[in-house]
Amino acid sequence: MSGAQASDPINDDLGWMLGVVFRAYLRAADHAVGDLPGGPRGYQVLTSADREPARNQGAIAEELGIDRTVLTYLIDDLEQAGLVVRRPDPADRRSRLVTLTETGRTAARHRREALAAVEARLLRELSPEQAGSLRDLLQRVACAAQADDPLTDLCQVAEAAAERPPAGRAGRRRSTRS
Repeated sequence: MSGAQASDPINDDLGWMLGVVFRAYLRAADHAVGDLPGGPRGYQVLTSADREPARNQGAIAEELGIDRTVLTYLIDDLEQAGLVVRRPDPADRRSRLVTLTETGRTAARHRREALAAVEARLLRELSPEQAGSLRDLLQRVACAAQADDPLTDLCQVAEAAAERPPAGRAGRRRSTRS
């Protein structure tokens, strides 16, 4: 067919397009990170825990939109696998910070590389400039959609977490409990 293409109700439907891309990404991403406890969610926790300053489980749950109870079990599994550790928060003895072990840092790095390959394969029809533009546009649309959602605006949570200065270590007390 030359010239303008005829409209196709299915192929022109945003929901259909997003669904096809999403399913293709999920299948490939599951293959890349499926061996981690919790699969893709476990990878997201590793990624969230691989930032400074370290955050507690509540902040990670809020950032990722995961129920705190579910996150506790997920972190238990990641900790049992030797990928994360919980340590006391110097600013709040009742809180535990989640940090990566060296094994967890290596696992996160390898999975990031594997997911970069998944993304490159998925976006192979686009030039690097187009792929960058698509990412920028999707980020804008995702953050706008998240802001419209009645749940917490996860884009603002992530931005605030990235801007938060590390907690000071002055005045840290040692617990007298055994």
